[in-house]
Amino acid sequence: MAPESAPTALEMLEALRGPCPRVEPGTVWIVGAGPGDPGLLTLDALAGLLQADAIVHDALIDKRVLAMANPRAQLLFVGKRAGAPSTAQTEITQLLVNLAKEDLRVLRLKGGDPFVFGRGGEEMLALAESGIRFRVISGITAGIGGLASALIPATVRDVNQAVILVTAHAPGDTSGVDWRALAKTGQPLVLYMPTRNLQDISEVLIQAGVNPDMPAAAVASATIEGQQVVESSLMHIAKCMEVLDAASPVLVVIGEIVRVRQRILALLSAHSA
Repeated sequence: MAPESAPTALEMLEALRGPCPRVEPGTVWIVGAGPGDPGLLTLDALAGLLQADAIVHDALIDKRVLAMANPRAQLLFVGKRAGAPSTAQTEITQLLVNLAKEDLRVLRLKGGDPFVFGRGGEEMLALAESGIRFRVISGITAGIGGLASALIPATVRDVNQAVILVTAHAPGDTSGVDWRALAKTGQPLVLYMPTRNLQDISEVLIQAGVNPDMPAAAVASATIEGQQVVESSLMHIAKCMEVLDAASPVLVVIGEIVRVRQRILALLSAHSA
């Protein structure tokens, strides 16, 4: 009697999840990998990694996530990093279309969630225009998961009724971000990719009435080894960020929810004394 073959990784995943959706030839999955830690992948993101023939991935995908991929898959890097040469978005979308037309099973892998400053909407439209079938697998966005890993809750009862996720374009940029209007909401702001423009943004928020002493925090390399957190005030957070690893992805949060982290750390310190 021949020995039974060892179960595949996909079969082991299905033993936990039940039947996984299949990545069909000639289709594209647009998948969020979460903020970094491989443990924050969804089960369906893992199912896609195990099945894909071609994985088109961004710069901020942890190498441990890529290590879970089908060993026969092509890994195609199309990362975008501020201040560095990067692949044009039109080239990325055309690559996805071309790979799908080769009848490959294509995974477009993005850090965080594809639709939170991830250009997933643009890629979805491009695929639809080309008649390419696709599926979207959401991921945990850094503005939620990254804050949680730094002990900063996105919402706290009696502290805030909303949280605003915003890409950190400079004041006056044609992007249309109205920083003065955001300041008037009184709700916490979570800034994605803030390093270059944070000082200008801080000044505009203060001019619009935000207390210069409003607590603020910067989180670098959220959820992964080497995570750094610095706390300061709105007035000084841009300067304090200089101690962070310049190559690391950074989030900045401005608002009273930062004080919750201070309370948690004080309580933990008191109990360990």
